[in-house]
Amino acid sequence: GTPYYIAPEILAQRYGNECDLWSIGVITYIVLSGVPPFNGFTNEEILAKIRRGNFKFEPVNTWSQISDAAKDFITGLLTSDPS
Repeated sequence: GTPYYIAPEILAQRYGNECDLWSIGVITYIVLSGVPPFNGFTNEEILAKIRRGNFKFEPVNTWSQISDAAKDFITGLLTSDPS
């Protein structure tokens, strides 16, 4: 598959149901904005961003039209600590 959807747990070789929740967060982000939350020019750059787990709701003009509930949903799914 594509690195855009890989959960941090998979990179740490700890696959569980949490990985699927992460992917739902990525898909939701892409559906609402048209771009992935962790983007880069190379697979290595994308994976490094996933490991850090930091993302922003950009471009701002796109996300200004999205509800806070939707952003909270995505933020809850795209957390590096699944507990």
